[in-house]
Amino acid sequence: MKWMLLLTALASLNASADSFKEISHLLNFVKSTDCSYERNGKRHTGAEALGHIKKKYDYFSDDIETAEDFIQYAATKSKMSGKYYLVHCPSQPTVKSQDWLLVELKRYRSSAK
Repeated sequence: MKWMLLLTALASLNASADSFKEISHLLNFVKSTDCSYERNGKRHTGAEALGHIKKKYDYFSDDIETAEDFIQYAATKSKMSGKYYLVHCPSQPTVKSQDWLLVELKRYRSSAK
């Protein structure tokens, strides 16, 4: 019984470490992008968007366990206006930030294998 609890705790720690790495990667991805991040009708650089996303990440930290949670709570849409955040990249169609980050998360996970 004690071994089972220990294994469960270790698995949880490992999942948390993986989630932390994924979230850190996504934060760096936003920070270093050449795309602009639109929030409530105003465009921001990646570095500017990062500041806002980090504030929301800190605010919702108790609800965030996975990279998907991070995207949903901190980087998808305005809690005030309900408007989705958009990403504008050169020579590409505008996309919702949620979709943009989920594609990057999938790419990151594939490269980490």
